[in-house]
Amino acid sequence: MPSAVVIGSGPNGLTAAIRLAHAGLDVTVVEAHERPGGGTRSGELTVPGVLHDECAAFLPFGVASPYLRALRLERHGLRWRWPEVDLAHPLDDGRAGVAGRDTDATDRSLGADAARWRRLVGRSADDFERLAPAVLGPVLRAPRHPVALGRFGLTALQPATRIVRRFGDEPARALFTGAAAHAFGRLDTPLSGSVGLVLAAAARAVGWPVVEGGTESLTRALLAELAAHGGRVVTGHRVTSLAAVREPAGLPRDPDVVVLDTAPAGVLEIVGDRLPPRVRRALTRYEYGPAAFKVDLAVEGGIPWRNDDCRRAGVVHVGGTSTEIVRAEAATARGEMPERPFVLLGQQYLADPGRSHGDVHPVYAYAHVPNGYRGDATEALLAQVERFAPGFRDRVVAVAARGPAALEAGNPNYVGGDIGAGANTARQIALRPRATLTPYALGVPGVYLCSAATPPGGGVHGMAGFHAAEAALARL
Repeated sequence: MPSAVVIGSGPNGLTAAIRLAHAGLDVTVVEAHERPGGGTRSGELTVPGVLHDECAAFLPFGVASPYLRALRLERHGLRWRWPEVDLAHPLDDGRAGVAGRDTDATDRSLGADAARWRRLVGRSADDFERLAPAVLGPVLRAPRHPVALGRFGLTALQPATRIVRRFGDEPARALFTGAAAHAFGRLDTPLSGSVGLVLAAAARAVGWPVVEGGTESLTRALLAELAAHGGRVVTGHRVTSLAAVREPAGLPRDPDVVVLDTAPAGVLEIVGDRLPPRVRRALTRYEYGPAAFKVDLAVEGGIPWRNDDCRRAGVVHVGGTSTEIVRAEAATARGEMPERPFVLLGQQYLADPGRSHGDVHPVYAYAHVPNGYRGDATEALLAQVERFAPGFRDRVVAVAARGPAALEAGNPNYVGGDIGAGANTARQIALRPRATLTPYALGVPGVYLCSAATPPGGGVHGMAGFHAAEAALARL
């Protein structure tokens, strides 16, 4: 029986392992952490009984992923839960832009820009079932639905700053810019609008759901599927070279396939001089993006947002106007800490009340900061929330903060605190980790890369793992 070793147990590593196990390979996953899951882990980070997601939280591409859907993980207890409002973006004047499955709520929040928003987002949302396989796969391949992809691409190629010019008022401009800011980088460059467009379309087409019981419930479902097909996971073992793959007792001596769910920095460490010079040069030049500064909060009674839609929203983008967000993102890309950083805030308990303990609720938040930032962004983050929710600080029961160094220590794929495993520059959005028709192959026979550094990039979708496994199976 052919054998495979997968290094790293994030969602891409686990989906690669499952696809290989489905094909009949003897599969072992090796994980450095004591708990599998990578970015899909959850825990009581503030006070007992209050459950927080450690990294991944809202998973529009999880529910839309063609491969995750095909696995029917509901058989293993996976349950998706949606908030009443998927996304809200408050402004200083008390208004807020809203996006999600409830198109009437979106229209009301955007006023005169509602029709323009429908023209921008509606077609991509209507095409979402056809777009998802193309958006969640390598760019350099023939699309199954070229017309739908072409319509999407005409807008997606543009800078976010250009796309928002079509709007006449700030709620729509800020709403789109906040979605585009998920790219962690400059918003005035080509393709920077693509992230905002696909996330806005996903919000309307499938929503931004959470997993009942915390994102780690997705990990448990994937582990159950892997075990059902004979795969196993070894935790607490860090692989530092291809030779070290054999060190845990019982691993195959010479696996036919090795798949790495690591950042390019991990590939350079593990595969090292066995990489062809051209591949080694490309991975050495690979760029990492701005970082996250994560703050988890236990909040009594929830956040007293000035805007009522924000009180019902699973995700709240806290960044002010479109212009403010563009400036803040440009600063972090230059390596400067903005006074008012862009903050993504999650209220997962609104969709999944079991995460709370009585009237104390988990609040998930992170600020965008420069890569490798060594300061403390807690105060800047809290001030941004207080700005749109006066009295918020008085409700905070406990705070747990982790900066870029702590994030990287917990997951080496987050180089410098970059939770997306790579800068979303125009080149790396289109061609990551290097310019090639086979982005998952590393030029070493039987060795492949499946992390968020490969197409389709960051997000919990498992498609990078699926495509890497498919590449390995094609060679076998």
